[in-house]
Amino acid sequence: MDVTELAQRVAAGDRRALARAITLVESGRADHREKAADLLARLAPLGRQALRIGLSGTPGVGKSTFIESFGMLLTGQGLRVAVLAVDPSSARSGGSILGDKTRMERLSREPRAFIRPSPSQAHLGGVARRTREVVALCEAAGFDVVLIETVGVGQSETLVAEMSDLFILLLAPAGGDELQGVKRGIMEMADLILVNKADGDLKSTAMRTVADYSGALRLLRKRPQDPADFPKALPVSAVEEAGLDRAWAEMKTLADWRREQGHFARIRADQARHWFEDEVRLGLLSRLTEEAEARRQMVDLGGAVAKGELSPAAAARRMLAILRA
Repeated sequence: MDVTELAQRVAAGDRRALARAITLVESGRADHREKAADLLARLAPLGRQALRIGLSGTPGVGKSTFIESFGMLLTGQGLRVAVLAVDPSSARSGGSILGDKTRMERLSREPRAFIRPSPSQAHLGGVARRTREVVALCEAAGFDVVLIETVGVGQSETLVAEMSDLFILLLAPAGGDELQGVKRGIMEMADLILVNKADGDLKSTAMRTVADYSGALRLLRKRPQDPADFPKALPVSAVEEAGLDRAWAEMKTLADWRREQGHFARIRADQARHWFEDEVRLGLLSRLTEEAEARRQMVDLGGAVAKGELSPAAAARRMLAILRA
């Protein structure tokens, strides 16, 4: 299938073509990168936009269960939903389990849903390097909502905020230690905090946790892109599918307010600029491995640093000078 046909089929909403297109943009081969750039350029004029929702959460909080229940809610309203689940890659073997799709049995059978697990490939920030381009493909394919699930919460798990319109933080009840562990970085980026597992014996604990986080959020400085009562914390139960309607209503309220105030378009423009600069940085770094002379200089300078003949800073300056030459 050539790029022209692939673009046409993706634009027509062909799920198999979308899967092949994602495989193409995630490839690191130089010829595939050229075809991927061509494909994205052909699809860009369509101008289709989905609501991009980034989702992160602590391990064991029930992200997959929440996404399945939330996705079923959206598809039940006639919306087409794409789920991009990023799984951590092994630092030793480079492999990933990619098990999120098997944990979402109901949603994986839903014709209005598309689930794509991707390996992080040691890319920091909780998302894969090409997740942003995969989001663009899903938008071109006509999906209304794109859910981006990160590897797992942490201080570096904030890169998803640079590719989403709304950033949702999913937490568990009785998470007193989480408030310290999550830190301000990710709290300041969250548009909505959802305390999951608000059911059964944990319901009262979940309500107290919501109150704790609501109080913590009031201490944070208000952002210009938020209305007066955002960000906020809400209780949900993915198992009982309780609170999901309200959570979705709050997401739509915030997205609509940002559109009316002009923040939505500005944030997307800022994100596009961020990813342009990121691509330039990654392109410069790739020269260190793709060019034989650069590789040789890196090996030589690395050896000098290992022997104590050069400091890391001095070796780095020398390497930069070589690249500028």
